[in-house]
Amino acid sequence: QVRLAESGGGLVQAGDSLRLSCAASGRTFSDHDVGWFRQAPGKEREFVAAIGWNVRNTAYVSSVKGRFTISRDNPENTASLQMNSLKPEDTAVYYCAARFRGYYAGGYSAQDSYRYWGQGTQVTVSS
Repeated sequence: QVRLAESGGGLVQAGDSLRLSCAASGRTFSDHDVGWFRQAPGKEREFVAAIGWNVRNTAYVSSVKGRFTISRDNPENTASLQMNSLKPEDTAVYYCAARFRGYYAGGYSAQDSYRYWGQGTQVTVSS
C-alpha cells in the first residue's frame, strides 16, 4: 500500500508558476513510478507527466513540454511537479499516482496501470 497526498495547488494568474508536491508513505516509494494526471471540469482525466522509479526516465504530454518539470526525491518519499508559464487551460484538479516498477504496455500515460492515487489538488489559472 502506498498512500499519496498532494499539496501546492491554488489560484494563480496566467504566466505564473506553481509547484505541486506529492508526499508518499507506506511501501517503498523508490520502487514505484510516479505520474501526475489532471482532470478539468467536464473533461476526462488526462496524463500530464511521469517519472520512473529510478529517476532516469521522464515523460510529458505535449501541451506541457517545456513548461512543466517533474522530479522526485526518493529518500524523502516525495515527488514534485514544477509548473511554469501557466495557462488558463491548465486549470484542473491534479492527481499524483504511483505504480510498482515494471513494464506496462501503455507506457507512462496508461492511467489504469497506476494502482495508488492521491485525493487531488485544485489548480486554477485565471486569464
